[in-house]
Amino acid sequence: MNGRFPTALHIMTLLCSADEQLSSEFLAGSINVNPVLVRKELSNLIKHQLVYSKAGKSGGYTLSKPAMQITLANIYTAVKSTAILGNAKNEPNPKCPVGKQINQHLDEINKQVDQSVMQKLGNTTLADFTNKFN
Repeated sequence: MNGRFPTALHIMTLLCSADEQLSSEFLAGSINVNPVLVRKELSNLIKHQLVYSKAGKSGGYTLSKPAMQITLANIYTAVKSTAILGNAKNEPNPKCPVGKQINQHLDEINKQVDQSVMQKLGNTTLADFTNKFN
């Protein structure tokens, strides 16, 4: 697992809570990470149409749509890069009775776990999550 989902959710929660556009420096200060990491994640969230950016002196970042229309599953989908349980680094021996089948069974487990995660996260909006902090 990587730390992208917690970082993205932190960013999105801050944007949901703000009455104004926020800078990447402000967001990075709250998360306590380098602003470059935040800008990279913001770029990804923009690509997935969850965040809007305005350039210039009075620019910054805002949500691209109301928080009630964004689920935690939307955020998870934007940052998910690998199978939730991970992938083997090597190819198993195809002559082994376990090795020749292990990946297909692991893929099925990963699919089931991912569906469960998506279902759970899909039931919570960003607004619902943000309300936990008020």
